[in-house]
Amino acid sequence: MFGTFGLNSHLAAAAFGALAAGTLALSGSAAASPLPLFPFMLTPPTEAAPPSEAAPFRDEGSAVERPARLKRQIVSYATREAPGTVIIDTPNTYLYYVLGNGQALRYGIGVGRDGFTWSGTQTITKKAEWPDWTPPPEMIARQPYLPRHMAGGPGNPLGARAMYLGGTVYRIHGTNAPETIGTHVSSGCLRLTNDDVTDLYARVNVGTKVIVLPMDRRADLGGAVR
Repeated sequence: MFGTFGLNSHLAAAAFGALAAGTLALSGSAAASPLPLFPFMLTPPTEAAPPSEAAPFRDEGSAVERPARLKRQIVSYATREAPGTVIIDTPNTYLYYVLGNGQALRYGIGVGRDGFTWSGTQTITKKAEWPDWTPPPEMIARQPYLPRHMAGGPGNPLGARAMYLGGTVYRIHGTNAPETIGTHVSSGCLRLTNDDVTDLYARVNVGTKVIVLPMDRRADLGGAVR
Protein backbone atom coordinates (compact mmCIF):
# COMPACT_ATOMS: atom_id res chain seq x y z
CA MET A 1 0.00 0.00 0.00
CA PHE A 2 2.79 2.41 0.98
CA GLY A 3 4.68 1.39 -2.19
CA THR A 4 1.71 2.27 -4.35
CA PHE A 5 1.23 5.52 -2.49
CA GLY A 6 4.89 6.38 -3.00
CA LEU A 7 4.67 5.64 -6.72
CA ASN A 8 1.58 7.78 -7.06
CA SER A 9 3.28 10.59 -5.16
CA HIS A 10 6.23 10.48 -7.51
CA LEU A 11 3.92 10.57 -10.56
CA ALA A 12 1.93 13.46 -9.13
CA ALA A 13 5.11 15.37 -8.38
CA ALA A 14 6.39 14.79 -11.92
CA ALA A 15 3.11 15.94 -13.43
CA PHE A 16 3.05 19.01 -11.22
CA GLY A 17 6.62 19.80 -12.21
CA ALA A 18 5.78 19.52 -15.92
CA LEU A 19 2.75 21.74 -15.46
CA ALA A 20 4.81 24.33 -13.61
CA ALA A 21 7.49 24.28 -16.31
CA GLY A 22 4.88 24.74 -19.02
CA THR A 23 3.37 27.65 -17.11
CA LEU A 24 6.78 29.31 -16.75
CA ALA A 25 7.48 28.76 -20.46
CA LEU A 26 4.20 30.33 -21.42
CA SER A 27 4.83 33.20 -19.04
CA GLY A 28 8.25 33.77 -20.55
CA SER A 29 6.81 33.68 -24.08
CA ALA A 30 4.05 36.07 -23.11
CA ALA A 31 6.60 38.41 -21.55
CA ALA A 32 8.67 38.32 -24.73
CA SER A 33 5.68 38.86 -27.04
CA PRO A 34 2.73 40.20 -25.04
CA LEU A 35 -0.63 39.50 -26.67
CA PRO A 36 -3.07 42.41 -27.01
CA LEU A 37 -6.09 42.18 -24.79
CA PHE A 38 -8.42 43.25 -27.60
CA PRO A 39 -6.82 42.17 -30.89
CA PHE A 40 -10.02 42.85 -32.86
CA MET A 41 -9.72 46.56 -32.07
CA LEU A 42 -6.25 46.84 -33.60
CA THR A 43 -7.12 45.66 -37.14
CA PRO A 44 -8.63 48.42 -39.28
CA PRO A 45 -11.57 47.38 -41.47
CA THR A 46 -10.67 46.57 -45.08
CA GLU A 47 -12.19 48.95 -47.58
CA ALA A 48 -13.57 47.59 -50.83
CA ALA A 49 -11.95 48.78 -54.04
CA PRO A 50 -13.91 51.51 -55.80
CA PRO A 51 -16.25 50.25 -58.52
CA SER A 52 -14.84 50.38 -62.00
CA GLU A 53 -16.57 52.02 -64.93
CA ALA A 54 -14.89 49.69 -67.35
CA ALA A 55 -16.08 46.17 -67.90
CA PRO A 56 -14.42 43.61 -65.62
CA PHE A 57 -11.49 41.86 -67.27
CA ARG A 58 -12.71 38.31 -67.33
CA ASP A 59 -13.18 35.47 -69.74
CA GLU A 60 -16.56 34.78 -71.28
CA GLY A 61 -15.98 31.05 -71.23
CA SER A 62 -18.32 30.43 -68.31
CA ALA A 63 -21.88 30.52 -69.63
CA VAL A 64 -24.15 33.19 -68.21
CA GLU A 65 -27.83 32.49 -68.63
CA ARG A 66 -29.57 35.65 -69.82
CA PRO A 67 -33.30 36.37 -69.75
CA ALA A 68 -35.04 35.33 -72.97
CA ARG A 69 -35.74 38.95 -73.89
CA LEU A 70 -32.01 39.72 -74.07
CA LYS A 71 -31.16 36.90 -76.45
CA ARG A 72 -30.65 37.62 -80.14
CA GLN A 73 -33.94 37.17 -81.99
CA ILE A 74 -36.06 38.44 -84.88
CA VAL A 75 -39.00 40.57 -83.71
CA SER A 76 -41.77 42.62 -85.25
CA TYR A 77 -40.61 46.23 -85.42
CA ALA A 78 -42.36 49.14 -87.08
CA THR A 79 -40.01 51.85 -88.35
CA ARG A 80 -39.55 54.14 -91.33
CA GLU A 81 -35.78 53.64 -91.20
CA ALA A 82 -34.15 51.78 -94.08
CA PRO A 83 -32.99 48.17 -93.73
CA GLY A 84 -29.48 48.04 -92.30
CA THR A 85 -30.07 50.91 -89.87
CA VAL A 86 -29.07 50.34 -86.24
CA ILE A 87 -31.42 51.72 -83.57
CA ILE A 88 -30.45 51.81 -79.90
CA ASP A 89 -33.39 51.57 -77.49
CA THR A 90 -31.62 52.97 -74.45
CA PRO A 91 -34.35 52.60 -71.77
CA ASN A 92 -35.12 49.00 -72.73
CA THR A 93 -31.47 47.99 -73.33
CA TYR A 94 -32.06 46.74 -76.89
CA LEU A 95 -30.21 47.20 -80.14
CA TYR A 96 -32.30 46.77 -83.30
CA TYR A 97 -30.82 45.96 -86.68
CA VAL A 98 -33.58 46.85 -89.13
CA LEU A 99 -34.36 44.02 -91.58
CA GLY A 100 -37.29 45.66 -93.37
CA ASN A 101 -40.85 44.45 -93.93
CA GLY A 102 -41.73 45.28 -90.32
CA GLN A 103 -38.99 43.15 -88.79
CA ALA A 104 -35.71 43.71 -87.00
CA LEU A 105 -33.02 41.62 -85.40
CA ARG A 106 -32.95 42.51 -81.72
CA TYR A 107 -29.97 42.16 -79.39
CA GLY A 108 -29.78 42.68 -75.64
CA ILE A 109 -27.20 45.33 -74.74
CA GLY A 110 -25.67 47.21 -71.82
CA VAL A 111 -25.97 51.00 -71.92
CA GLY A 112 -24.70 54.05 -70.05
CA ARG A 113 -25.40 54.35 -66.37
CA ASP A 114 -27.25 57.29 -64.82
CA GLY A 115 -25.68 60.52 -66.02
CA PHE A 116 -23.81 58.86 -68.90
CA THR A 117 -26.57 58.16 -71.42
CA TRP A 118 -26.77 60.16 -74.63
CA SER A 119 -28.87 60.32 -77.77
CA GLY A 120 -28.55 61.37 -81.38
CA THR A 121 -27.70 60.08 -84.84
CA GLN A 122 -24.21 58.90 -85.77
CA THR A 123 -22.59 56.72 -88.39
CA ILE A 124 -20.11 53.90 -88.02
CA THR A 125 -16.77 55.40 -89.03
CA LYS A 126 -14.46 52.51 -88.15
CA LYS A 127 -14.61 48.78 -87.42
CA ALA A 128 -12.02 46.73 -85.55
CA GLU A 129 -11.60 43.08 -84.57
CA TRP A 130 -10.19 42.46 -81.09
CA PRO A 131 -9.59 46.21 -80.75
CA ASP A 132 -7.02 47.89 -78.56
CA TRP A 133 -8.43 49.98 -75.72
CA THR A 134 -7.23 53.49 -74.90
CA PRO A 135 -9.43 55.03 -72.19
CA PRO A 136 -10.38 58.62 -73.08
CA PRO A 137 -9.02 61.44 -70.89
CA GLU A 138 -12.43 61.92 -69.26
CA MET A 139 -12.40 58.34 -67.99
CA ILE A 140 -8.77 58.59 -66.86
CA ALA A 141 -9.69 61.69 -64.85
CA ARG A 142 -12.42 59.73 -63.06
CA GLN A 143 -10.36 56.55 -62.71
CA PRO A 144 -6.65 57.40 -62.65
CA TYR A 145 -5.75 53.77 -61.88
CA LEU A 146 -6.91 52.58 -65.33
CA PRO A 147 -4.28 51.51 -67.86
CA ARG A 148 -3.43 54.16 -70.46
CA HIS A 149 -3.49 51.54 -73.20
CA MET A 150 -4.39 47.87 -73.45
CA ALA A 151 -3.76 45.63 -76.44
CA GLY A 152 -6.71 43.79 -77.91
CA GLY A 153 -7.42 40.25 -76.81
CA PRO A 154 -9.66 38.12 -74.60
CA GLY A 155 -8.90 40.22 -71.51
CA ASN A 156 -9.65 43.55 -73.18
CA PRO A 157 -12.87 45.24 -71.96
CA LEU A 158 -13.89 46.08 -75.55
CA GLY A 159 -14.27 42.38 -76.27
CA ALA A 160 -14.15 40.75 -79.68
CA ARG A 161 -15.31 43.61 -81.94
CA ALA A 162 -15.82 47.37 -81.88
CA MET A 163 -17.68 49.79 -84.14
CA TYR A 164 -16.73 53.45 -83.62
CA LEU A 165 -19.45 56.08 -83.78
CA GLY A 166 -18.65 59.28 -85.67
CA GLY A 167 -16.05 61.49 -84.02
CA THR A 168 -17.28 60.63 -80.52
CA VAL A 169 -15.57 58.56 -77.85
CA TYR A 170 -18.48 56.09 -77.97
CA ARG A 171 -18.44 52.63 -79.49
CA ILE A 172 -20.64 49.63 -79.98
CA HIS A 173 -18.42 46.86 -78.69
CA GLY A 174 -18.24 43.44 -77.11
CA THR A 175 -17.69 42.61 -73.47
CA ASN A 176 -16.02 39.94 -71.39
CA ALA A 177 -18.61 40.51 -68.67
CA PRO A 178 -21.82 39.13 -70.26
CA GLU A 179 -23.68 39.46 -66.96
CA THR A 180 -23.77 43.23 -67.54
CA ILE A 181 -26.03 42.88 -70.59
CA GLY A 182 -29.41 44.41 -69.83
CA THR A 183 -27.97 46.87 -67.29
CA HIS A 184 -27.08 50.56 -67.18
CA VAL A 185 -23.38 50.26 -66.41
CA SER A 186 -21.08 51.93 -68.94
CA SER A 187 -19.70 55.43 -69.45
CA GLY A 188 -21.78 55.79 -72.61
CA CYS A 189 -20.59 52.95 -74.82
CA LEU A 190 -23.01 50.26 -75.95
CA ARG A 191 -21.97 46.69 -75.22
CA LEU A 192 -23.09 43.30 -76.51
CA THR A 193 -21.88 39.81 -75.72
CA ASN A 194 -18.92 38.77 -77.81
CA ASP A 195 -21.10 36.37 -79.82
CA ASP A 196 -23.68 39.05 -80.54
CA VAL A 197 -21.19 41.79 -81.39
CA THR A 198 -19.44 39.41 -83.81
CA ASP A 199 -22.79 38.72 -85.49
CA LEU A 200 -23.66 42.44 -85.73
CA TYR A 201 -20.15 43.30 -86.94
CA ALA A 202 -20.62 41.03 -89.96
CA ARG A 203 -23.91 42.78 -90.87
CA VAL A 204 -22.92 46.46 -90.69
CA ASN A 205 -20.52 48.53 -92.76
CA VAL A 206 -18.60 51.76 -92.34
CA GLY A 207 -21.22 54.41 -93.01
CA THR A 208 -24.09 52.50 -91.36
CA LYS A 209 -26.57 54.86 -89.70
CA VAL A 210 -26.93 54.49 -85.92
CA ILE A 211 -29.81 56.14 -84.06
CA VAL A 212 -29.51 56.34 -80.27
CA LEU A 213 -32.85 57.05 -78.61
CA PRO A 214 -33.05 59.02 -75.34
CA MET A 215 -34.04 57.50 -72.02
CA ASP A 216 -37.59 58.91 -72.18
CA ARG A 217 -38.56 57.26 -75.46
CA ARG A 218 -39.53 53.66 -76.13
CA ALA A 219 -38.45 51.99 -79.33
CA ASP A 220 -40.06 48.55 -79.11
CA LEU A 221 -43.19 49.42 -81.09
CA GLY A 222 -44.24 45.82 -81.31
CA GLY A 223 -41.76 43.48 -79.72
CA ALA A 224 -43.51 40.16 -80.34
CA VAL A 225 -41.13 37.43 -81.43
CA ARG A 226 -41.90 35.77 -84.74
